[in-house]
Amino acid sequence: MQFNRKYLSNEELLHIYRSILWPRMIEEKMLVLLRQGKISKWFSGIGQEAIAVGATLALQNDEWVFPLHRNLGVFTTRNMPLHKLFMQWQGNKEGYSKGRERSFHFGSKEHHICGMISHLGPQLAIADGVALAHKLRKENKVAIAFTGEGGTSEGDFHEALNVAAVWDLPVIFIIENNGYGLSTPTNEQYRCDHLVERAKGYGMEGVRIDGNNILSVYDTIKGVREFCIENQKPYLIECSTFRMRGHEEASGTKYVPSYLFDIWKEKDPIKNFEDYLLAENVLSDELVETIRNEFKQKIDDELSIGFNARPMVVDTEEEMEDVYSPRPPKSPQGGLSGSQPLLIDNSTISSFTLKSVAGAEAASPSGGRKGARLIDAISDGLRQSMQHHPNLIIMGQDIAEYGGAFKITEGFVKEFGKERIRNTPICESAIVGAAMGLSLEGYKAVMEMQFADFVTVGFNQIVNNLAKLYYRWGQNADVVIRMPTGAGVGAGPFHSQSNEAWFTKVPGLKIVYPSTPVDAKGLLIAAINDPNPVMYFEHKALYRSVSGYVPEEYYEIEIGKARHVRSGDEISIITYGAGVHWAEDYAAEHPEMSIDILDLRSLAPLDYAAIRAAVQRTGRVLLLHEDTLISGIGGEIAAWIAEHCFALLDAPVMRCASLDTPIPFNIELEQSFLAKSRLDEALQKLIGY
Repeated sequence: MQFNRKYLSNEELLHIYRSILWPRMIEEKMLVLLRQGKISKWFSGIGQEAIAVGATLALQNDEWVFPLHRNLGVFTTRNMPLHKLFMQWQGNKEGYSKGRERSFHFGSKEHHICGMISHLGPQLAIADGVALAHKLRKENKVAIAFTGEGGTSEGDFHEALNVAAVWDLPVIFIIENNGYGLSTPTNEQYRCDHLVERAKGYGMEGVRIDGNNILSVYDTIKGVREFCIENQKPYLIECSTFRMRGHEEASGTKYVPSYLFDIWKEKDPIKNFEDYLLAENVLSDELVETIRNEFKQKIDDELSIGFNARPMVVDTEEEMEDVYSPRPPKSPQGGLSGSQPLLIDNSTISSFTLKSVAGAEAASPSGGRKGARLIDAISDGLRQSMQHHPNLIIMGQDIAEYGGAFKITEGFVKEFGKERIRNTPICESAIVGAAMGLSLEGYKAVMEMQFADFVTVGFNQIVNNLAKLYYRWGQNADVVIRMPTGAGVGAGPFHSQSNEAWFTKVPGLKIVYPSTPVDAKGLLIAAINDPNPVMYFEHKALYRSVSGYVPEEYYEIEIGKARHVRSGDEISIITYGAGVHWAEDYAAEHPEMSIDILDLRSLAPLDYAAIRAAVQRTGRVLLLHEDTLISGIGGEIAAWIAEHCFALLDAPVMRCASLDTPIPFNIELEQSFLAKSRLDEALQKLIGY
């Protein structure tokens, strides 16, 4: 192994030596504790320390790092106290995740380290988002993301590198090629000679280096960082290395030929660097012994603090509260002075509706639009939010000059520019990840999922990254995902699904689903102002078929509050989205029935008080939704009513939903599929019970 100190002083070389030795000695101690049963699991980085340490040393301390589960050197190089790291590894509340995460699946905004998830690839796209934030602010910074050779087979790797290249982002992607993805060797992972060859396919530069030579890693990253900043381009680095222990300790190493350990033992990154420094007279045997004794004592002292941590006391209320980030009491950072939105309640909305129907002028300081369609209201909400939040970025396929598949952002490029209205490649997972990365740097992001059906290819980022982020390590995800949804337009199985129930199961997400223009604008503004990830469903068939009064003001409708649409005393229909209009039309056509209608508007959180009140008003409840019957949210609400409102019921809770089939293309088949076709039958059955 050839070392080249170049410009580095003795003091700098000594600092690098201490930085790489420290995680090795910590890990050797952790392996002892693992055998003693004092920690539960360990992912070893022995043999790979030069990559994590060298790369982190080459960055500024306020540049984000996206590590994996054997990058202890990232955490120690950012000077995270060992006693608190140990509390983290023990699952103690005083660790970095309050006992909610294991080993290295945690992050720290203070140290600019983003916590990984076990799926390996998604953090690459989050680094894109951070790099985009730096680019937008014209900062001389990069983001750096780690992956293994196995992770390069994931779609997230391709998407993240493609977005970084297309958007010219200053992000460094590091592949730690240690020969095995758990037990699968590289010859079963890919067919190119070296993974760095893939860089050319994305139109970016790349280099392959000795990942066990810390000076090579450090010098390469320093130079690549300067390149990325100066040229505003991404870069791919493949580091050759070897994992000297199992994927994690329980898996062992029997699948690895023994001769490989002999070869790579001679390439040990710490022993070789130490020998070099001894030969250069930067170190002496006495100094090596002194440093090792110092570290040994420091480890013992830090572990003593960690072992004396207070026992876990479970606080269920705190656990529930920490699923969502609290909203700041003042205007969000980046908003204009005095830009707090109006909060419109249900009585005000009723007033608007009545005035619109009567043709009277609305009592509004700046007037309003009487004939605004749902699509107009959504566009207005986006436009006003862009005006009030200079840190808001909108991303999606074809949303710029083309204006989006439904023309909601038409004209936005001219008003706000292409930096803020960003066309994206067709890579939903990477764009969700980039939105999360923007949030790490204080930006707000709205992503348009061209059709709600396409969310499946971004599902992991949403349910495992966005949703869990605040609970896992206290970092909020200020992201709204717009979901054009629903049937009724003859779009067939892949452009018509009502998939909102997929997400109501996921703690950490908020789900809104407006049915009227006034709600559509107010809920969208509220979603953008909310610091949590919000799935915003907008029904395609309602875009241009529903209109009503919409105030011109910048206003919100509170997320989690239902709207009482119509009073009745015989049957309560609890619904949302297109179901509201089906229910209203039915009530108008059947004046002989006294129908009460509740529009949920928000599906997470649900307005349980309003649901209970609806049950109490009539004693008979029909849950109506366009989603299919099995596992639709109607089943959850029915269970809640049965458990909490049983004494108020005069009949069983019934559901009216769409058929449990894919959505057909033929219009007659589609109409038969929809719940609307069975609404009369369901109501007659309930009224006759």
